[in-house]
Amino acid sequence: MAEQQQDPISALLSEFGTRLSEIEEKQRLIKDRILLIGENLISTKEDYDKEMSDFKKQINQINFDLKTLKQTSRRIIEELENFARKTELEILGRQMIMFQPLKFATISDVEKITKEKIKELKFELKSK
Repeated sequence: MAEQQQDPISALLSEFGTRLSEIEEKQRLIKDRILLIGENLISTKEDYDKEMSDFKKQINQINFDLKTLKQTSRRIIEELENFARKTELEILGRQMIMFQPLKFATISDVEKITKEKIKELKFELKSK
């Protein structure tokens, strides 16, 4: 009878030992999985940190380019004030047509005309 009691106890102990080794195996697998997940998490975080750093650099470059564009556009706007407008050019064109500067007398023309007038006056004075 002692043997019968020992058989169920040894059966329970061996079943307990089997279950314990199964639990230990599951625990080892879970530990390995957690380590892999941790490594993946660290790797993913490093990738995100690198991407964030790249994005920050790009944003800084875009801000610099934007400031440069603003300064350039301000300079262009300031320079535009120095240019003549179309209406101003049209007014100048009309004035040129009205005055016809090419038909003005030159100095030699004026000298020629005055010499002729002097001759005419001398001739008139002699004839009187």
